[in-house]
Amino acid sequence: MEFSYTLAVLIIPILMFLFLGLVGMKLSNKVAGVIGTTAMGIVTAIAYAIAFTYFFGDSQGQVIDGVRQQLEVVNFTWLQFTDNLIIKLGVLLDPIAAMMLIVITTVSFMVHLYSLGYMKGEKGFQRYYAFLSLFTFSMLGLVVATNIFQMYIFWELVGVSSYLLIGFYYTKPAAVAASKKAFIVTRFADLGFLIGILILSFYTQTFDFLTLTSNPSSMISTASGATFMGCSVMAWALTLIFMGGAGKSAMFPLHIWLPDAMEGPTPVSALIHAATMVVAGVYLVARLFPLYACEVGVLEIITVIGAVTALYAAMVACVQSDIKRVLAFSTISQIAFMITSLGVARPEIHEGVGYMASMFHLFTHAMFKALLFLGAGAIIHAVHSNEVKDMGGLRKYMPICHITFLIGCLAIAGIPPFSGFFSKDEILVAAYSNSPLWGIWLTVVAGMTAFYMFRVYYLIFWWNNPDYGHHTPHESPATMTIPLIFLATVSIFAGFIPFGEFVSWNRETYTIHLNWTVATTSVLVALAGIALATKLYMKENKAPAAMADKVRGLWTAAYHRFYMDELYQFITHRIIFGCVSKPIAWFDRHIIDGTMDMLATVTNSASYAIRKLQSGSIQGYVMVYFVGVILLAVITYICLI
Repeated sequence: MEFSYTLAVLIIPILMFLFLGLVGMKLSNKVAGVIGTTAMGIVTAIAYAIAFTYFFGDSQGQVIDGVRQQLEVVNFTWLQFTDNLIIKLGVLLDPIAAMMLIVITTVSFMVHLYSLGYMKGEKGFQRYYAFLSLFTFSMLGLVVATNIFQMYIFWELVGVSSYLLIGFYYTKPAAVAASKKAFIVTRFADLGFLIGILILSFYTQTFDFLTLTSNPSSMISTASGATFMGCSVMAWALTLIFMGGAGKSAMFPLHIWLPDAMEGPTPVSALIHAATMVVAGVYLVARLFPLYACEVGVLEIITVIGAVTALYAAMVACVQSDIKRVLAFSTISQIAFMITSLGVARPEIHEGVGYMASMFHLFTHAMFKALLFLGAGAIIHAVHSNEVKDMGGLRKYMPICHITFLIGCLAIAGIPPFSGFFSKDEILVAAYSNSPLWGIWLTVVAGMTAFYMFRVYYLIFWWNNPDYGHHTPHESPATMTIPLIFLATVSIFAGFIPFGEFVSWNRETYTIHLNWTVATTSVLVALAGIALATKLYMKENKAPAAMADKVRGLWTAAYHRFYMDELYQFITHRIIFGCVSKPIAWFDRHIIDGTMDMLATVTNSASYAIRKLQSGSIQGYVMVYFVGVILLAVITYICLI
């Protein structure tokens, strides 16, 4: 088949994981890194070839009547429960899968290359590259899955990979705690995902994506009349499936794991935030969007969760002092933009622009967020600190990092002609088309995004620099600056890609039209955010501290993430552990175990007392027999009297 080589994008990473995991310790760090990076480069080239052939080729009927078809490259039966309920393993190609192949492999290759310099001299270097390969394999397997059960398998592999990479520094208690936190929170969400899959497959009798999405109204109608607590079971199924996506994409209130995931190496943060784990939830909703479009009530839930998360994360990002935490909450907010865009999308409203806009922003965000995280890694590598108070004036020492980081800030702020402007504008158009409330809401969040990104930019590169002493910052090596330059270039020009012609609702082409009213408003709001950040943070002054004092309560609450972690600690430790688990444990230990221990003690004591009855002495046995006979005779005589 023309696309049979698609399997190579899965085979090469998993072989690299096995090879580096088993043999890597026998290789030098440099050799292991070069092998892993070269393999990832080959995978990237294959992914680009697949996407190019899919989007620009016209063989095997992949374009029919102007509609680009979904192609099952390979699909074989793995498990069969009934004649209809079959689990298959295979590779599915469609516009969003082809787009995700480009995103994942590009960012992963940049991270592999960047890590050659960033992770130089680190203990566990080979293990690190093995885990990167496993992570890439898991995410690639997720996006090309032909059915939702296969997606769930790779979904869990992504969770395992993130656990391994977040906890890479396993000797640090904070890293171990962060990896466990990410694993537990996402497993809780994945329980909802699994239940949703089971409900969906029970009523539709299929796991297959093509079957589920080719005629979604008939799939929804298979459960017509079946309700639970006043809602249709299909609405429940889709909501529970979204719960899994919300956990992976760190949507409120399941967002608490992502800021702590910064304990892993910074290149890992770039991979998780830009191209893999956190976009999985967005991809999941997009993959099943024809079903979601039939359940408007579920889309409303998605819209509200996305909008609330976007504002919440932006408020928290405005006051953080750790550069990686600013970027972490920025990721949460930007992913929430994508989720909201899917939520407000309606096929009948503006030709379903929300669907296309979400995928467009996923693509552009992956590039400039990877750029920002890798830039942050270069800064941390130079000053040996995550705190912005330990930075300042770095534009003089790190000109390449300065320019590329500035490009990333301009892109995420939505300033034309950078890529984020075009994708964000489409999301705002979709939001305004659905409701002015959501349009205004997201416009405000976009202004806050510009403010907090330029706040951290000025604090790093312009604010008066501290005394760096003997550790004068310097530019990173070529292996780190080349990925920065490449991603900065993509962030400048990616917005000019006619994205709607490749990825759009119902797989038909869509010509992007700038809504100048929306675009002008959003740019003015973004410029206002940048201007405020410039006034407060370009030069060292007391204005930020004075402003914080005026809203001390709000500032403190935002700095502490509105105490969401403390709330979870209270619920889990005080209520669940203290009021539920401890009483149950006491009852189990003292009542159940105590009763069984009492029975054991009584039995043991009785056995100890009568042990001499089986001494092996015949004289003893005769004596016992004789005493027994006499007692029996006496008892009988008494009873007869």
